[in-house]
Amino acid sequence: MSKPRVAIFDFACCEGCQLQIVNLEAEIVDLLSIIEPVQWREGMSDHSDDYDIAIIEGSITRPEDEERIRKIREKAKILVALGACATIGGVNKLKNHGPLEDMQKTVYSKDFSLPHLATMQTKSVADVVKVDVYIHGCPIDKKEFTYIIRCLGAGKTPNIPDYPVCVECKKAGNICRYEYNEICLGPVIRAGCGAKCPSNGFWCFGCRGFVDDPNVNAARDVMEKYGKTMKDLEEKLMLFNT
Repeated sequence: MSKPRVAIFDFACCEGCQLQIVNLEAEIVDLLSIIEPVQWREGMSDHSDDYDIAIIEGSITRPEDEERIRKIREKAKILVALGACATIGGVNKLKNHGPLEDMQKTVYSKDFSLPHLATMQTKSVADVVKVDVYIHGCPIDKKEFTYIIRCLGAGKTPNIPDYPVCVECKKAGNICRYEYNEICLGPVIRAGCGAKCPSNGFWCFGCRGFVDDPNVNAARDVMEKYGKTMKDLEEKLMLFNT
C-alpha cells in the first residue's frame, strides 16, 4: 500500500503551528514511514501539486486566498485545518469587529490603500471549503498532531474530544481559575490540550474553539457563582471566538 502524499500550505498566520511540526525533531522520521511529504515551504525545497492530504495553516483574509484554497480543496482527498487560524479564524478575526479600512490604516498607516495590502473579513478555512479533519489550538499540540497524522496514514478517523477543557482540568487536579478571581473559558471550550494553560497558572483563553454544543446555561451558572457576568465572558471570548 502506497503512503499518502501530504502537502502543507500556509495562509494568514505566524506559522507557529508548522514550527511545532519542525519541533517534533526525531519523531518526524517515524511519521515519514507512514506518509510522504511532497510540498512544505517551511520544511523542504521540493514542490508537487500531486497530493492526497492537504494540511492548511492560516486564515482566509483576501479574495485571492479564497480562490487558492478552493483549488487546493479540489485536488485534496482529505483537507486538514491546522491550528486556530485555520480552524476558527484565530486572532486575525479581531479585525472583523470594526470597519476594514480603519483596521488597514491602523496597521499600514499611509500605505493602507496599496493593492497588495487589500483585505476582507477574516474567515476560517471551513467558511470557504469543506474541512475533513481539525487539529485545534494555538499553537497545536504536538502529540495530538502525531496521533491525527498516524490515523490518517492508516486510513482511520481520528477521535477529537468534544467535551470542555474543565473535564481535563478536574482530571489534572487543578484549582479552578475562578477561585483566583479570573474568568476562564474552560466551561465552553473544546478539550484535547490537557488543560495546559490552567495547569500552568493561566486561564483558558479559548484557542481550541467551542465544543460542538456548549452548555451556555452551565457557563452562566459559573459566572453568577463567582460574581461575573456573561458580558465579562463574551469579552474574553473575543480573542479567539468572535
